[in-house]
Amino acid sequence: MAKQTVAEQYVDILVRAGVRRMYGVVGDSLNPVVDAIRRNAAIDWIQVRHEETAAFAAGAEAQLTGSLAACAGSCGPGHVHLLNGLYDAHRSMAPVIALASHIPSSEIGTSYFQETHPERLFQECSDYCEMISNPQQMPRVLQTAVQHAIGRSGVSVVALPGDIAARPAPERAEEHALVTSRPTVRPGDAEIDRLARMVNEAQRVTLFCGRGCAGAHDEVMAFAELVKAPVGHALRGKEWIQYDNPYDVGMSGLLGYGAAYEATHECDLLILLGTDFPYGAFLPDDVRTVQVDVRAEHLGRRSKLDLAVWGDVRETLGCLTPKVRPKTDRRFLDRMLKKHADALEGVVKAYTRRVDKHIPIHPEYVASVLDEEAADDAIFTVDTGMCNVWAARYLSPNGRRRVIGSFTHGSMANALPQAIGAQFLDRRRQVVSMSGDGGFTMLMGDFLTLVQYDLPVKVILFNNSALGMVELEMLVSGLPAHGTGYHNPDFAQIARAAGAYGERVEKPKQLRSALRAALRHKGPALLDIVTDPNALSIPPKIKAEMVTGFALSASKMVLEGGVGRMVQMARSNLRNVPRP
Repeated sequence: MAKQTVAEQYVDILVRAGVRRMYGVVGDSLNPVVDAIRRNAAIDWIQVRHEETAAFAAGAEAQLTGSLAACAGSCGPGHVHLLNGLYDAHRSMAPVIALASHIPSSEIGTSYFQETHPERLFQECSDYCEMISNPQQMPRVLQTAVQHAIGRSGVSVVALPGDIAARPAPERAEEHALVTSRPTVRPGDAEIDRLARMVNEAQRVTLFCGRGCAGAHDEVMAFAELVKAPVGHALRGKEWIQYDNPYDVGMSGLLGYGAAYEATHECDLLILLGTDFPYGAFLPDDVRTVQVDVRAEHLGRRSKLDLAVWGDVRETLGCLTPKVRPKTDRRFLDRMLKKHADALEGVVKAYTRRVDKHIPIHPEYVASVLDEEAADDAIFTVDTGMCNVWAARYLSPNGRRRVIGSFTHGSMANALPQAIGAQFLDRRRQVVSMSGDGGFTMLMGDFLTLVQYDLPVKVILFNNSALGMVELEMLVSGLPAHGTGYHNPDFAQIARAAGAYGERVEKPKQLRSALRAALRHKGPALLDIVTDPNALSIPPKIKAEMVTGFALSASKMVLEGGVGRMVQMARSNLRNVPRP
């Protein structure tokens, strides 16, 4: 029996860690690993057109499953292309292991063709980054990389020269049992008792929720009812906390809407639950604040805390709730619910006027109809920029839908690659890429990956021939828009030429039937929707000192647009407010 190579051992360990596919582009230094995958029935090599797509696809897969995903790049330029997608995965807390294939080991340090220093290059976007320069380092280095990625919920990078990958693996190498799932973290009794005292002493409590509330919806709702707290959320908390929420007051941040901003500033105790909310300017500096987070390093890095609680949100609320006295005064909650409903009623008409005649089509209208027509368990991947706005305001979560985007890293071109990773997980589940024309064209080559693998991803292309968010930033800053326009082709024709379903929509009356046809299509589909580049209007109350980076008041209504079915929920919640 032939001796196992380092490459074969590498692949076997990934399989034991639960990896079922590796995304990448083949190259000479990667050949031993790709060939090992070819001969291993438990794992597939997914050939993409750009390594950035590989990293984004792996990151999306890891975010959706919470399990380890993998990507690879060949030496030099190949693995450099992974960098942006790995930054996104790392900042999204996605457990990804990346193979950075390397030049021949004997040539390292000689400025050899395609030489880089991957052990330096990936330091900032990983929790673990090491090079295997000797077969004797296997399997320990790879096992350590796996444990870092899973244990830290982030990226691990292993650099592996092609000649080392082809060598025999060490005999009698020690392989330990791999940990492939994370534990829950319970806070200490002292922190729970102190938090309970703070809640009991407070008159007006607000909960602000992030991605860390995944799996804790019922616990958050029960606690909000107990203390009569309005519940706001960050963008990454929307899919976990907005649905079936009678205490919802909307979202804060750059794309915020509703009364979340007011609720966080007018309370006397703000509890941040599982959010590493990056915009400190939107958080109060004169309110007692508690943060609960499973990552200790996140505690207090955005705002001054009166109490930091290191723990899982669900576990923390499970320990806290029995120690808290029920509150009976609903006045603060009801006032915030009314503010929220009033704020949404004020903008609901933004896309409803003449929608059947307005050309180019309102992008808000597109997002609203998409929300109605998409499956109840659809996975949406969302491009950075204006597609973030439409997703934040129009997609209705229900506990089964998922929304993935570059919400922390803020990269362009993420939606199509992330849709690839999502669709490989389950070909039967509807995956919708909400793509902007700028983001789509940046990595448009990987539309061919959909065709090659017959992945039934539906690309809904918001084609406004502009970098809409950048234009808005320029205008808010008092600058004329420059360098933001595109001269676009008919993308539907490109899709059809590639062998996919393609249709172009220019009139609003065509929209619903075109969406239904694209969503029903059994293979990859692209809907090129020509949308209004002037969809946004700037509120007159923005002042000069507020414009930088959208600044503070921009959150309250910088993007004046509709809110889709959210207004219906707000109206319903308002009906539950007791009348005097």
